[in-house]
Amino acid sequence: MTSATLPVDAERLAPIAPADVAPSPAKVKYASQAVAKPYFIAAIGLFVGQIIFGLIMGAQYIWGDFLFPAIPFNIARMVHTNLLIVWLLFGFMGAGYYLIPEECERELHSPKLALALFWIFLVAGALTIVGYLMVPYSTLAEMTGNDLLATMGREFLEQPLITKIGIVIVALGFLYNLSMTMAKGRKTTISLVMMIGLWGLAIFFLFAFYNPHNLARDKFYWWWVVHLWVEGVWELIMGAMLAFVLVKVTGVDREVIEKWLYLIIAMTLISGIIGTGHHYFWIGTPGFWQVWGSIFSALEPIPFFMLTIFAFNVVNKRRREHPNKAAVLWALGCAVMGFLGAGVWGFLHTLSFVNYWTHGTQITASHGHMAFYGAYAMVVMCMISYTMPIIHGREANSNRSQVMEMWGFWLMTVSMVFITLFLTGAGIVQVWLQRYSDTPMNFMMTQDKIVIFYYLRLISGFTFLFGVIAYVWSFFIGADKPKSALR
Repeated sequence: MTSATLPVDAERLAPIAPADVAPSPAKVKYASQAVAKPYFIAAIGLFVGQIIFGLIMGAQYIWGDFLFPAIPFNIARMVHTNLLIVWLLFGFMGAGYYLIPEECERELHSPKLALALFWIFLVAGALTIVGYLMVPYSTLAEMTGNDLLATMGREFLEQPLITKIGIVIVALGFLYNLSMTMAKGRKTTISLVMMIGLWGLAIFFLFAFYNPHNLARDKFYWWWVVHLWVEGVWELIMGAMLAFVLVKVTGVDREVIEKWLYLIIAMTLISGIIGTGHHYFWIGTPGFWQVWGSIFSALEPIPFFMLTIFAFNVVNKRRREHPNKAAVLWALGCAVMGFLGAGVWGFLHTLSFVNYWTHGTQITASHGHMAFYGAYAMVVMCMISYTMPIIHGREANSNRSQVMEMWGFWLMTVSMVFITLFLTGAGIVQVWLQRYSDTPMNFMMTQDKIVIFYYLRLISGFTFLFGVIAYVWSFFIGADKPKSALR
């Protein structure tokens, strides 16, 4: 796609609005793009819920009977992780409904279908969470047909059979809607990468229905969902979303961004797919997986490093100063934190002779927290930051609103850095005391020795919540007051 195909009008050269001037008016290019709004609102609402349950878990690490028996730890953990998955899926779907029509230069195939699927997904998700909280898990399994096809009981895939079927129906409707839109419109690298990622997400989720009785086979295929989501197809979705926002906020030629995207996606697939093997510990798989998995998993920081260089390179080369500074900050933050969380912290314990000791410790949790926040939570918030003002008829939110949003960014980001460092410290001590020492302690004795890290993690968690509140509040702040009104 050449730059000649891009709109090069006066808009791309628009200056930043001063603080005493209202943001430039703007509107979505296609009316159907507005269906992304409820998806983004639901995503942020569920994100807040995820953080609240994360804080409950953080407190239970310190006070084991906190909120027991109303919300036991296993239920809090299940709700926390499931809300993470669901709110990110809402964010991806909203991004797809906004991005694909604009890239394809036509209206969405069926906005009514998009809204119907939104309510189906939201109601199904809400009922599932209520089921987790109100009904014993074993009873919930009996009520929802787990005896017909056993799919429940596996981490991250705890959803009842009926919920999993609902997710498949929603995903198929969603992909049909976008595929029909794309089939009749322009094809770009960004839209193709986005669609490959979304189709891959749906295809690999089908392994959630396969639950072999043999534990080794069960964990083998379980990773085909978990790993190939977060270290495979989700990275394609993230790359497409980030590229789309950078095209809009920088004005850099599309060709430049697409070349970077090709390289990033190639390295992601090369390293991520075979790198699945670095998870195959203690499940009876052939030993060669430890070698190949370690080698290719060690390459996984490369696409994230390339993503970081790509984002900063494009921003430095930009041809316009976009008024939405907050969206640019989220884009750069996503690249940096994704590299640190998924790349650096992943590499720290991916090699088999290290993972032998660290597998399943708090080091794993530290990597997971920063990686999910940096790579996926931040890219969704970047997309929301860019699109929501446009959906409401302005190119960017007011200066006051953006300042508040940036406060939210820094509070969340710095808090997540400290959460990661505290969990890393806890993990190192845990490995030493519980696994490596000549006189290893049992699990509970070890937990008593690292409880200080849990206190610090909980404090950082509350700071993170304040950042989320600031981020949400920023969207309710109105226009800047003219300077004349301040005299």
